[in-house]
Formats: sequence, structure tokens, C-alpha cells
Amino acid sequence: MILVFLGPPGSGKGTQAKRFSVDRGIPQLSTGDMLRRAIASGTDLGKSAQEYMSKGSLVPDEVVIGLIRERIAESDCRNGFILDGFPRTIPQAQALDALLRSEALKVQAAVLFEIADGVLVSRLTGRRTCLKCGAMYHVETMRPRKSGVCDQCTTELVQRDDDREEVIRKRLAVYHDQTSPLEKYYREKGILQSLDATQAPDAVYASLSRLVSSG
Repeated sequence: MILVFLGPPGSGKGTQAKRFSVDRGIPQLSTGDMLRRAIASGTDLGKSAQEYMSKGSLVPDEVVIGLIRERIAESDCRNGFILDGFPRTIPQAQALDALLRSEALKVQAAVLFEIADGVLVSRLTGRRTCLKCGAMYHVETMRPRKSGVCDQCTTELVQRDDDREEVIRKRLAVYHDQTSPLEKYYREKGILQSLDATQAPDAVYASLSRLVSSG
């Protein structure tokens, strides 16, 4: 079972990937996690990635694909994996397909988490984060017991810079420009599955489970 999760930032795909990973016993592969791990381990690919990142440059696709090749060769990927946040562009999707073909594998389904920009902006601008323990809240849907203070460690809650409206709208513009074309790419392959990401998390997960099972 090899799955690609698509959707704009804040659509909930990362949260659902973590839950699906635990329930199905297949790892969630995040390119960010893989980069950090390779850099910390001092691998050749990690050193190459660090050179680009230290200059503030994007890590080239061939380096990321190399990291994915190494990661999926590990034993916990034997029964499949979820790609969360990759591919982001058509060239990356094509490179991924070529990699999987070389291993006699293929993507089973690309799941699109559909949600309107306006809903996303409201969802993300309302988030508040505890910088000490990482707990997250929302000013409307998940309020702390005491306003502005973390329930778990009583630290003041803050709005992260990347949860400000102007930043979110820029991220959405990049997503629509670079990543939205992947919808057509996977639809033409007959493996695109869409779900309503505006539902409550449990309802989204139920939809996800049905889609993958039916696929």
C-alpha cells in the first residue's frame, strides 16, 4: 500500500497520515523528517542537502528522490508507506514514479484533501501554539481552559509567524501554482481520490479509510 497525500497547508493531511500510519502499520514519510535525519546521520545525501539548505536554497529533486530511495529500502516500508508533502510538482511526481517502477512498485492512490482557501485561512489564523511543549489550540474550536495559557504546562500561547494571514495566503498561492497540477496528473492515471477535509477529524478519517479500502 503506497499512498500519496495531497492538499494545501492546514488541510489536515499530516494529522490523518499519522493516524493512518499507526492503524495500518505503515510509516508516514515526510521529506522534512528524512532531510533532518540524513543530515544528523552525516550521510552523503545528508551532507549534500545541508550544503543547499545552509545557503537558503531548495534541495534539488534528485537529492530528495535519493533520500526516498534509501528510506523505502528499510524494513518498515516492506508493506507500504504514506508520502506526506511529496511530490509537490509534476517533475517530482514523474521522478517518484520512475523510482517506484525501478523497484517494481507503484502508487496505489493519491488522496486529495479538499478544502476552500477561506476555511483554511480561518482554521490556521486561529491556531495558538505553546512554544514550550508544542501543544496546539484554536481560538474557536479548541480553546484552552484558561485563555492564552497552555493546559499542559501553563506557558503562554502564541500565534506563530507562519499562522498569520499574509503568510498563509502566500503559501496557498504557491500551492495552487505548483502543487494543484498534480490533481490532473493523478486523475489521468485513474488513482486520484478526493475527500471533504472540512469535516471533523474523525469523519475525515472515516472517509479516508473508505476511499483507500475501495481503491
